[in-house]
Amino acid sequence: MTDKTKGVLVVLGASVMWAIEPVVVKLSYQTTDVSSTFATRALFCLLTILAYLLIKRIDLRIEKRYLPKLIYVSLVGTLFADLMYIYALSKIPVINAVLIGHMQPIFIVVMGYLVLKTDRITRFDYLGIFFMIVAGLLVTSRDLQNLLRLRIGTVGDLYVLLATIAWATTAIVARKYLQGLDAAIIAFYRFLFGTAVFVAYLTATSTIEVTNVYQIILGVVIGTGTILYYEGIRRIKAAQVGALELSTPFFAAMLGYAVLRESLTPLQLCGMLSLLGGIYFLSRKE
Repeated sequence: MTDKTKGVLVVLGASVMWAIEPVVVKLSYQTTDVSSTFATRALFCLLTILAYLLIKRIDLRIEKRYLPKLIYVSLVGTLFADLMYIYALSKIPVINAVLIGHMQPIFIVVMGYLVLKTDRITRFDYLGIFFMIVAGLLVTSRDLQNLLRLRIGTVGDLYVLLATIAWATTAIVARKYLQGLDAAIIAFYRFLFGTAVFVAYLTATSTIEVTNVYQIILGVVIGTGTILYYEGIRRIKAAQVGALELSTPFFAAMLGYAVLRESLTPLQLCGMLSLLGGIYFLSRKE
Protein backbone atom coordinates (compact mmCIF):
# COMPACT_ATOMS: atom_id res chain seq x y z
CA MET A 1 0.00 0.00 0.00
CA THR A 2 1.44 3.37 -1.04
CA ASP A 3 1.78 6.39 1.25
CA LYS A 4 -0.86 8.21 -0.79
CA THR A 5 -3.36 5.37 -0.36
CA LYS A 6 -2.67 5.24 3.37
CA GLY A 7 -3.10 9.01 3.52
CA VAL A 8 -6.48 8.86 1.80
CA LEU A 9 -7.69 6.10 4.10
CA VAL A 10 -6.61 7.76 7.34
CA VAL A 11 -8.14 11.13 6.36
CA LEU A 12 -11.39 9.36 5.50
CA GLY A 13 -11.14 7.70 8.90
CA ALA A 14 -10.71 11.12 10.52
CA SER A 15 -13.76 12.39 8.61
CA VAL A 16 -15.82 9.52 10.00
CA MET A 17 -14.63 10.41 13.53
CA TRP A 18 -15.67 14.09 13.05
CA ALA A 19 -19.07 12.87 11.86
CA ILE A 20 -19.49 10.51 14.81
CA GLU A 21 -18.62 13.23 17.36
CA PRO A 22 -21.85 15.32 17.25
CA VAL A 23 -24.03 12.21 17.27
CA VAL A 24 -22.25 10.85 20.36
CA VAL A 25 -22.50 14.26 22.03
CA LYS A 26 -26.27 14.22 21.64
CA LEU A 27 -26.45 10.65 22.97
CA SER A 28 -24.38 11.73 25.98
CA TYR A 29 -26.83 14.57 26.70
CA GLN A 30 -29.53 12.00 27.43
CA THR A 31 -28.07 11.42 30.90
CA THR A 32 -25.58 14.22 31.57
CA ASP A 33 -24.95 17.92 30.98
CA VAL A 34 -22.69 20.03 28.77
CA SER A 35 -19.97 20.55 31.41
CA SER A 36 -19.43 16.88 32.23
CA THR A 37 -19.64 15.88 28.56
CA PHE A 38 -17.03 18.47 27.58
CA ALA A 39 -14.70 17.68 30.49
CA THR A 40 -14.66 13.93 29.89
CA ARG A 41 -14.37 14.48 26.12
CA ALA A 42 -11.27 16.61 26.63
CA LEU A 43 -9.70 14.27 29.21
CA PHE A 44 -10.12 11.05 27.24
CA CYS A 45 -9.08 12.80 24.03
CA LEU A 46 -5.88 13.98 25.73
CA LEU A 47 -5.18 10.49 27.08
CA THR A 48 -5.71 8.97 23.62
CA ILE A 49 -3.24 11.38 22.00
CA LEU A 50 -0.75 10.89 24.87
CA ALA A 51 -0.90 7.10 24.39
CA TYR A 52 -0.17 7.60 20.68
CA LEU A 53 2.83 9.84 21.43
CA LEU A 54 4.22 7.33 23.93
CA ILE A 55 3.81 4.43 21.50
CA LYS A 56 5.56 6.47 18.80
CA ARG A 57 8.19 7.55 21.36
CA ILE A 58 7.78 11.20 20.43
CA ASP A 59 9.50 13.60 22.85
CA LEU A 60 7.00 15.94 24.50
CA ARG A 61 9.57 18.60 25.34
CA ILE A 62 9.31 21.87 23.42
CA GLU A 63 11.31 25.09 23.19
CA LYS A 64 10.07 27.95 25.36
CA ARG A 65 9.44 30.17 22.33
CA TYR A 66 6.58 27.90 21.27
CA LEU A 67 4.83 27.94 24.64
CA PRO A 68 2.80 31.22 24.37
CA LYS A 69 1.48 30.21 20.93
CA LEU A 70 0.53 26.73 22.11
CA ILE A 71 -1.26 28.21 25.12
CA TYR A 72 -3.23 30.46 22.76
CA VAL A 73 -4.12 27.55 20.47
CA SER A 74 -5.26 25.49 23.44
CA LEU A 75 -7.27 28.15 25.25
CA VAL A 76 -8.96 29.44 22.09
CA GLY A 77 -9.24 26.16 20.19
CA THR A 78 -10.22 23.90 23.09
CA LEU A 79 -11.49 25.97 26.01
CA PHE A 80 -13.47 28.42 23.87
CA ALA A 81 -14.20 26.94 20.42
CA ASP A 82 -14.64 23.27 21.35
CA LEU A 83 -16.76 24.17 24.37
CA MET A 84 -18.89 26.52 22.25
CA TYR A 85 -19.37 23.74 19.67
CA ILE A 86 -20.33 21.13 22.28
CA TYR A 87 -22.78 23.57 23.89
CA ALA A 88 -24.33 24.45 20.51
CA LEU A 89 -25.04 20.76 19.89
CA SER A 90 -27.53 20.89 22.75
CA LYS A 91 -29.56 23.34 20.65
CA ILE A 92 -29.16 22.57 16.93
CA PRO A 93 -29.22 19.53 14.61
CA VAL A 94 -26.06 17.60 13.81
CA ILE A 95 -25.94 18.68 10.16
CA ASN A 96 -26.12 22.39 11.04
CA ALA A 97 -23.15 22.08 13.39
CA VAL A 98 -21.03 20.05 10.98
CA LEU A 99 -21.71 22.19 7.91
CA ILE A 100 -21.12 25.51 9.68
CA GLY A 101 -17.93 24.09 11.19
CA HIS A 102 -16.74 23.21 7.69
CA MET A 103 -16.96 26.88 6.67
CA GLN A 104 -13.66 27.39 8.48
CA PRO A 105 -11.67 27.74 5.19
CA ILE A 106 -13.42 31.07 4.53
CA PHE A 107 -11.92 32.61 7.65
CA ILE A 108 -8.53 30.95 7.14
CA VAL A 109 -8.28 32.47 3.64
CA VAL A 110 -9.31 35.95 4.82
CA MET A 111 -7.14 35.87 7.95
CA GLY A 112 -4.24 34.49 5.95
CA TYR A 113 -4.45 37.52 3.69
CA LEU A 114 -4.84 40.03 6.52
CA VAL A 115 -2.42 38.48 9.04
CA LEU A 116 0.18 36.49 7.11
CA LYS A 117 0.31 39.09 4.29
CA THR A 118 1.88 36.51 1.98
CA ASP A 119 -1.44 34.78 1.22
CA ARG A 120 -3.07 36.44 -1.80
CA ILE A 121 -6.82 36.12 -2.31
CA THR A 122 -7.44 34.85 -5.83
CA ARG A 123 -10.57 34.81 -7.98
CA PHE A 124 -11.03 31.16 -7.03
CA ASP A 125 -10.91 32.14 -3.35
CA TYR A 126 -13.67 34.68 -3.93
CA LEU A 127 -15.79 32.05 -5.69
CA GLY A 128 -15.13 29.55 -2.92
CA ILE A 129 -16.10 32.05 -0.22
CA PHE A 130 -19.30 32.88 -2.13
CA PHE A 131 -20.36 29.23 -2.42
CA MET A 132 -19.60 28.56 1.24
CA ILE A 133 -21.62 31.57 2.39
CA VAL A 134 -24.51 30.32 0.24
CA ALA A 135 -24.12 26.89 1.86
CA GLY A 136 -24.35 28.43 5.33
CA LEU A 137 -27.47 30.40 4.43
CA LEU A 138 -29.23 27.36 2.94
CA VAL A 139 -28.40 25.06 5.84
CA THR A 140 -29.33 27.46 8.64
CA SER A 141 -32.57 28.72 7.05
CA ARG A 142 -33.69 25.07 6.51
CA ASP A 143 -36.51 25.87 4.04
CA LEU A 144 -37.35 28.37 1.30
CA GLN A 145 -39.98 30.19 3.35
CA ASN A 146 -37.49 30.96 6.12
CA LEU A 147 -34.89 32.02 3.56
CA LEU A 148 -37.27 34.44 1.81
CA ARG A 149 -38.25 35.93 5.17
CA LEU A 150 -34.57 36.13 6.18
CA ARG A 151 -35.15 33.82 9.15
CA ILE A 152 -31.59 32.65 8.96
CA GLY A 153 -30.09 30.63 11.76
CA THR A 154 -30.56 30.36 15.51
CA VAL A 155 -28.46 31.24 18.53
CA GLY A 156 -27.02 27.72 18.37
CA ASP A 157 -25.91 28.30 14.77
CA LEU A 158 -24.23 31.53 15.89
CA TYR A 159 -22.31 29.65 18.60
CA VAL A 160 -20.93 27.23 16.01
CA LEU A 161 -19.99 30.15 13.75
CA LEU A 162 -18.07 31.78 16.61
CA ALA A 163 -16.33 28.46 17.28
CA THR A 164 -15.45 28.19 13.59
CA ILE A 165 -13.89 31.66 13.54
CA ALA A 166 -11.91 30.82 16.68
CA TRP A 167 -10.64 27.55 15.16
CA ALA A 168 -9.53 29.51 12.10
CA THR A 169 -7.42 31.88 14.25
CA THR A 170 -5.63 28.89 15.81
CA ALA A 171 -4.90 27.52 12.33
CA ILE A 172 -3.32 30.85 11.37
CA VAL A 173 -1.22 30.90 14.55
CA ALA A 174 -0.08 27.33 13.91
CA ARG A 175 0.87 28.17 10.31
CA LYS A 176 2.81 31.27 11.29
CA TYR A 177 4.52 30.23 14.52
CA LEU A 178 4.42 26.46 15.02
CA GLN A 179 5.76 25.01 11.78
CA GLY A 180 8.88 23.79 13.57
CA LEU A 181 6.87 21.37 15.73
CA ASP A 182 5.65 17.87 14.98
CA ALA A 183 1.90 17.97 14.24
CA ALA A 184 1.19 15.35 16.91
CA ILE A 185 2.93 17.53 19.51
CA ILE A 186 0.74 20.48 18.51
CA ALA A 187 -2.33 18.23 18.86
CA PHE A 188 -1.31 17.20 22.39
CA TYR A 189 -0.67 20.74 23.64
CA ARG A 190 -3.77 21.95 21.78
CA PHE A 191 -5.86 19.99 24.29
CA LEU A 192 -3.56 20.15 27.33
CA PHE A 193 -3.87 23.71 28.66
CA GLY A 194 -7.56 24.23 27.87
CA THR A 195 -8.45 20.90 29.45
CA ALA A 196 -6.42 21.67 32.57
CA VAL A 197 -8.16 25.04 33.05
CA PHE A 198 -11.66 23.65 32.54
CA VAL A 199 -11.14 20.59 34.74
CA ALA A 200 -9.68 22.78 37.50
CA TYR A 201 -12.69 25.11 37.26
CA LEU A 202 -15.17 22.24 37.29
CA THR A 203 -13.42 20.55 40.23
CA ALA A 204 -13.60 23.77 42.25
CA THR A 205 -17.23 24.58 41.44
CA SER A 206 -18.95 21.22 41.03
CA THR A 207 -18.06 17.67 40.02
CA ILE A 208 -17.16 15.76 36.88
CA GLU A 209 -19.59 12.88 36.43
CA VAL A 210 -19.25 9.96 34.06
CA THR A 211 -22.84 8.75 33.77
CA ASN A 212 -22.68 7.04 30.38
CA VAL A 213 -20.21 5.31 28.11
CA TYR A 214 -20.75 7.93 25.40
CA GLN A 215 -18.63 10.41 27.36
CA ILE A 216 -15.65 8.06 27.13
CA ILE A 217 -16.34 7.12 23.51
CA LEU A 218 -16.51 10.80 22.61
CA GLY A 219 -13.00 11.51 23.91
CA VAL A 220 -11.54 8.44 22.20
CA VAL A 221 -13.29 9.38 18.94
CA ILE A 222 -11.86 12.92 18.95
CA GLY A 223 -8.40 11.72 19.97
CA THR A 224 -8.43 9.07 17.24
CA GLY A 225 -9.73 11.54 14.66
CA THR A 226 -6.96 14.00 15.53
CA ILE A 227 -4.30 11.31 15.21
CA LEU A 228 -5.68 10.07 11.88
CA TYR A 229 -5.88 13.62 10.54
CA TYR A 230 -2.25 14.39 11.35
CA GLU A 231 -1.12 11.03 9.95
CA GLY A 232 -2.98 11.98 6.77
CA ILE A 233 -1.41 15.42 6.30
CA ARG A 234 2.01 13.78 6.52
CA ARG A 235 1.22 11.63 3.49
CA ILE A 236 -0.93 13.66 1.09
CA LYS A 237 -1.29 17.28 -0.03
CA ALA A 238 -3.28 19.82 2.00
CA ALA A 239 -5.73 20.32 -0.90
CA GLN A 240 -6.39 16.58 -0.99
CA VAL A 241 -6.95 16.52 2.77
CA GLY A 242 -9.46 19.37 2.44
CA ALA A 243 -11.32 17.60 -0.35
CA LEU A 244 -11.50 14.32 1.56
CA GLU A 245 -12.75 16.09 4.67
CA LEU A 246 -15.83 17.07 2.69
CA SER A 247 -17.10 13.56 3.30
CA THR A 248 -17.73 14.54 6.95
CA PRO A 249 -21.09 16.31 6.36
CA PHE A 250 -22.34 13.36 4.33
CA PHE A 251 -21.33 10.84 7.00
CA ALA A 252 -22.86 13.14 9.65
CA ALA A 253 -26.14 13.41 7.71
CA MET A 254 -26.40 9.62 7.44
CA LEU A 255 -25.55 9.05 11.11
CA GLY A 256 -27.85 11.85 12.24
CA TYR A 257 -30.75 10.23 10.43
CA ALA A 258 -29.91 6.62 11.36
CA VAL A 259 -29.27 7.25 15.06
CA LEU A 260 -31.15 10.44 15.94
CA ARG A 261 -33.79 10.49 13.17
CA GLU A 262 -32.66 13.97 12.09
CA SER A 263 -33.56 14.50 8.44
CA LEU A 264 -32.28 16.91 5.81
CA THR A 265 -34.56 19.38 4.08
CA PRO A 266 -34.15 19.84 0.29
CA LEU A 267 -32.65 23.29 0.92
CA GLN A 268 -30.07 21.85 3.31
CA LEU A 269 -29.13 19.23 0.72
CA CYS A 270 -28.51 22.08 -1.74
CA GLY A 271 -26.38 23.67 0.97
CA MET A 272 -24.23 20.55 1.19
CA LEU A 273 -23.69 20.65 -2.58
CA SER A 274 -22.81 24.34 -2.39
CA LEU A 275 -20.24 23.50 0.29
CA LEU A 276 -18.63 21.08 -2.16
CA GLY A 277 -18.36 23.87 -4.69
CA GLY A 278 -16.83 26.18 -2.11
CA ILE A 279 -14.07 23.78 -1.13
CA TYR A 280 -13.41 22.99 -4.81
CA PHE A 281 -12.73 26.63 -5.64
CA LEU A 282 -10.77 27.32 -2.44
CA SER A 283 -8.44 24.42 -3.29
CA ARG A 284 -7.80 25.74 -6.83
CA LYS A 285 -4.71 27.74 -7.70
CA GLU A 286 -4.30 30.50 -10.25
